Amino acid sequence: MTYEQTLDYLYTKLPMYQRIGKQAFKKDLTNIIKLCDALGNPQNNFKSIHIAGTNGKGSTAHILSSIYQNNGYKVGLYTSPHLVDFRERIKLNGQLCSKEFVIEFTESIQHLIDDIQPSFFEITVAMAFSYFAQEMVDIAIIETGLGGRLDSTNIIEPIASIITSIGFDHMDMLGNTLTAIADEKAGIIKDQVPVIVGEIADEPLEVIKNKAKLLNAPIHKTLMQEMETDLLGDYQLWNIASALKCVEVINNLLPTEEHKNKEALKQVGSLSNFVGRWQILNKQPLVICDVGHNEQGFQLVAKELDKYNLNIYYILGFVQEKDLSSIIPILPKGEEYHFVKPKVIRGMHADKVQAEFQKLGINGNPHQDLKDALDDVY
Repeated sequence: MTYEQTLDYLYTKLPMYQRIGKQAFKKDLTNIIKLCDALGNPQNNFKSIHIAGTNGKGSTAHILSSIYQNNGYKVGLYTSPHLVDFRERIKLNGQLCSKEFVIEFTESIQHLIDDIQPSFFEITVAMAFSYFAQEMVDIAIIETGLGGRLDSTNIIEPIASIITSIGFDHMDMLGNTLTAIADEKAGIIKDQVPVIVGEIADEPLEVIKNKAKLLNAPIHKTLMQEMETDLLGDYQLWNIASALKCVEVINNLLPTEEHKNKEALKQVGSLSNFVGRWQILNKQPLVICDVGHNEQGFQLVAKELDKYNLNIYYILGFVQEKDLSSIIPILPKGEEYHFVKPKVIRGMHADKVQAEFQKLGINGNPHQDLKDALDDVY
């Protein structure tokens, strides 16, 4: 198969959360265990750091990758979902894994796909683990996909766990209270493995503390501090603080130098190939892209937008299960609102988004696609 044919096979044959939603979510680890068993359990062949959280886990993962890269380590990075290229999910020292590896791995496990019937996410996790083992990484930074306890990544035995934040998202699968969601995220905590926690409210934090105590896992609270960085958005200071606390806690296993850590924070984007978080796409006029997708994420975006004394033109897209009534009021007032349907099966139609905004007295224009919306704005 060609690379394009391989992706088409993965996208169409396997249940994919980004396309169809919760039907693709497997509520146990059976498939990923079978898959990795058949592959020789590659996840046992490298050190790892495991990261969960409602928001901030992707940023924290890229920050850690940058820090360890700048200290001379060979670093694997697994995140999801991808924005443009599937290979964004699996990186080595900030570089996308090769197309050849994706093709060869997929072809080599077709018999396992037919036998086990895994989801798209389970395949990508097994692919990442195999790639990191093959490349003999010094450390792999592994981001959970959804939740923690039943997430396919949760078969690793990390040297540290991080829980960045607890907020409302994926309530149909993780629970409709912060304590229930915290319980799912805390499922990544392992026996005697240190856990670092970010900015988390007292009630869900107590759930995490109890789980850590039960497993004799030392818990370390993050303290935010001002740091020079190329990452935009004040909220990134929390993610930086979580990453630095993790580096400090496991410094005996992966020694780093403070000056190299500080240097890394100034070049996270270039070192780890990090995109999509408060990313400036154009300066004149100013165009900002952000992948915020839940109430907590929109609160962070709104806080940043409030700093700009400019007219705001929104181009927004949502998936069907999002409760827009809790998100729309968070946004600072805009000059214009434009709506598009994301190019996935579960994307919310632009006309429906328009209707939800109209319920709250906000008029906007639906569009066929992003290009059409951009042409209208310009």
